Amino acid sequence: MQMLPEPVRRLAAWCVVILLVVGVVYVGVQVCVALRLAVVPVLLALLGTALLLPVHGWLIRAKVPRSLAAGLTCAAVLAVVGGAVYIVTATLVETWDQIVASLRRAVRDLADRFGASDTSLDDLASDALDLLDRFGGTAASGVITGVSLATQVLGMAVLALLLVFFFLRDSDQATDTLRSLVPRGNADIVEAMARRAFEGVEGFMRGTTVVALIDAVFITAGLLVLRVPGALGLGAIVFLGAYVPYLGAFVSGTVAVLVALADRGLAIALWALGVVLVVQVLEGNVFQPVVQSRTVRIHPAVVLVALTAGGAVAGIVGVLLAVPLTAAVFGVVHELRAHYASPPEPLPAGNSTEPPAST
Repeated sequence: MQMLPEPVRRLAAWCVVILLVVGVVYVGVQVCVALRLAVVPVLLALLGTALLLPVHGWLIRAKVPRSLAAGLTCAAVLAVVGGAVYIVTATLVETWDQIVASLRRAVRDLADRFGASDTSLDDLASDALDLLDRFGGTAASGVITGVSLATQVLGMAVLALLLVFFFLRDSDQATDTLRSLVPRGNADIVEAMARRAFEGVEGFMRGTTVVALIDAVFITAGLLVLRVPGALGLGAIVFLGAYVPYLGAFVSGTVAVLVALADRGLAIALWALGVVLVVQVLEGNVFQPVVQSRTVRIHPAVVLVALTAGGAVAGIVGVLLAVPLTAAVFGVVHELRAHYASPPEPLPAGNSTEPPAST
């Protein structure tokens, strides 16, 4: 080894370190995937705690007991999310047949307008609409096979909600508990890393909530002006979808345009699409940079890579957790860099590490 040049030895050492880190991360990811029924609720509960901790703190400052404050916070979240899901589901169920019929009319109108009747385009449109009809039947026939998955999702949601309650109630003991689990010499740096990670997640959740609220308000106002039915429910799904970057905006916008197409026709649907696109452009270029600059900023390229990796590892749950976990990792890396890059503190004047001279 000593015969190799110094740059080669350094490169080899870095390669060994990188391989070890990648191996540990890979094993950790595989363990988390194997234990996803327990790991996913814990991660979701941490996200919920980061988002709801200010509300819980406000109740504590209002002299509400900690357990009662945690229970009220969880109950409020359950009511808001449950109400939003109910409104959105009811809206889609009531307008599904109209959506399919409007899609048929819109595709055939476009085919006639561009002179594509009795051509391959018209055949393609008919095949696509037939596939859409068959999709509804296939989804209905697969309900029984999806009972196990639905049960798992419901169980994880209940467990996550219970964990949010305990995390909120015992949040004042988190620091002491963490310090008791690590060696005393490393307690300070581990606590600092944990605080940075939680601040990154908290900043991301807080900034995303503000941006989601702005999106929901503007899109709901536009849908109300266009007299689209279920505008409040559609605004709720826009708000919830904002927590999944890019994918959530696409899905929520598509739902809003489809409902507008079903009840108000192609012209209003195009206006609704314009409203959604304008709001999304303002979000990406104005709202998000301004808000996230005060919380945590992650480059869009990093977000896309994190979403792709999260989806490959854990599907839609991985997409949901990818960006907050990335924010936590960035916080830990920033803390490590600040800790190890800072120069050692000088000794106070008059103190010396050398033993006193003997007389």
